Amino acid sequence: MAAPRTIASNAAPAGRRDQTETVGTTRPELHVVKGTRAEGNGVKRGFKQLITWTRTRSTPLLHLVIAVIFLGICLVGSLMLRTQMVQDSFDANRIESNIIRLTQDVGDDQTKLDELEASLPSKAEEMGMVPQKGALTIDLNGYQPSGDDAQ
Repeated sequence: MAAPRTIASNAAPAGRRDQTETVGTTRPELHVVKGTRAEGNGVKRGFKQLITWTRTRSTPLLHLVIAVIFLGICLVGSLMLRTQMVQDSFDANRIESNIIRLTQDVGDDQTKLDELEASLPSKAEEMGMVPQKGALTIDLNGYQPSGDDAQ
């Protein structure tokens, strides 16, 4: 019969560490958080935490304030630009509809004028007018105004 085997290990029992392993590491400190959500004004508390956070970081509060102001100005600027673009779009549509209406009015007036020009010879004949034969010219080279007409 064979002898029973034994297992030898250098490992520490479960949950325990070797002495050499615990020398270089430190355990994080725990602290109690005071207050509850219902306690105090949330905005005021958040602002205080923001101030504390900026004081503990390398970024000063001034940089954060400048960044927030810049973002606010960009937001307001983009809203104003979009509002102006929409207003300009409505103005352009209104002007375009006015141009179309005026173009139609000009077309209607041109049609009336063409009809009146076409009816002109027949109306002249009804009034007893006859078409002119030959060209008529007036020569003003020797014209002298009379004393009564000159001013």
